[in-house]
Amino acid sequence: MLLEKIKTPGLAHLSYLVGSGGKAIVIDPRRDCAIYVEKARAAGLEITHIFETHRNEDLVSGAPILADMTGATVLHGPNPEQPIVYAQTVRDGDCFTVGQLKIRVLETPGHTDDHLAYALFDTAYPKKAVGVFTGDALFVGDVGRTDFYPDRREEVAGLLYDSLQKILALGDQAIIYPAHGAGSVCGSGMAEREFSTIGHERLNNPRLQITDRDAFIQFKINENHYQPPYFRLMERLNMEGGDAPPLVIRPRNISLQQLNSCNADHLIDIREPMAYASGHLPGAMSLPVGMISAFAGWFIGEGESLALIASNEDQLATAMEHLVRIAFDNVIGGYVGVVPAAAQGQKMQQTPMIGTTEVEDRLHNAENWTLLDVRDADERATTAIEGSQHIYVGELNERWHELDKNHRYTLMCASGARATVAAGWLTSRGFDKLDIYLGSMGAWKAAHD
Repeated sequence: MLLEKIKTPGLAHLSYLVGSGGKAIVIDPRRDCAIYVEKARAAGLEITHIFETHRNEDLVSGAPILADMTGATVLHGPNPEQPIVYAQTVRDGDCFTVGQLKIRVLETPGHTDDHLAYALFDTAYPKKAVGVFTGDALFVGDVGRTDFYPDRREEVAGLLYDSLQKILALGDQAIIYPAHGAGSVCGSGMAEREFSTIGHERLNNPRLQITDRDAFIQFKINENHYQPPYFRLMERLNMEGGDAPPLVIRPRNISLQQLNSCNADHLIDIREPMAYASGHLPGAMSLPVGMISAFAGWFIGEGESLALIASNEDQLATAMEHLVRIAFDNVIGGYVGVVPAAAQGQKMQQTPMIGTTEVEDRLHNAENWTLLDVRDADERATTAIEGSQHIYVGELNERWHELDKNHRYTLMCASGARATVAAGWLTSRGFDKLDIYLGSMGAWKAAHD
């Protein structure tokens, strides 16, 4: 008997391979799905079914691709916005047997209308569920967001409350297997752990402490979440069925001359923030490799071409993995060699860094200058520097038009990383009177505590 979690870094997406008696199922596979076939075959298992908990918003589902690879049947919930053309519909109470295991379908709408959970039973001990795949309804330390239907905010929040009661009714002994962990955009309060039980969540999950349905609804409709533009692309692909990923998930190497003449829609510098600030190629935006999953979908549009600039080959390979999982495949190539290029006289741009003393001085004395806070609204509400202005980093994708290129801006966030992304985007849009508050809110607090 096998139950293995497969984690997708960056997206903090969790999928599962479950097997018994020579058969296996996969829960919520990602797009680059050869890993499930390899693991199943290594264990002597045949993948017969693919279960989707819902139409994902943050990544391309691998379900139709894995079905083509294995001949497995894809199962999806009722009430999607559009037909899930590659899947069969299952409903509350439907059961499936995999060797000694039984999977029972629970309709759990709220996060999305088509959301399902799957209760897992061991037929040798059939009285209560041994676990439940909760999708994006219940996380470790949090519950699903309910902002995808803005015209029905109260209704869907109430649906999620009811769905959570259905999951909780499985019993405190059941282990929970969510579709995302800490760092995912699908929730804001997830614990760093990826293991828990219904009983532990009942006692400790802050959202489950709200036991009054109306109070839960009010809490959920007052939450603040951001929806990157690429969510719409993911939703469409996950109804129509996304294409298989490229056979080789590694960009081809290109020379500096090729980079300068490739006419890519975006030059993306995936090096660390300090490396970018110290010196980058003109026109390049900053999107450190570890931040691609969180922010690429704000600044890159469907079908737009990309050229990557990295410190080494490993960065290029990792960046491509992240990009492929969110359907940004149009990568012209990758360039490694910023430092040698500078040594050969290639023109470079720099983004200055300033410290707390300079920020304090400017707040009191500077004209034609703004301290621009690019943290999210919840962070801003907790603590903010008086005199600063606020635009969330992702919303600069459009709101950069509100800014004046002749004005001076200092970008700040919690530490300086997101501020570098913001500064890089503005630089790529032609802003040249920018600097970054090094250490940002962390440095400010350290100086004023």
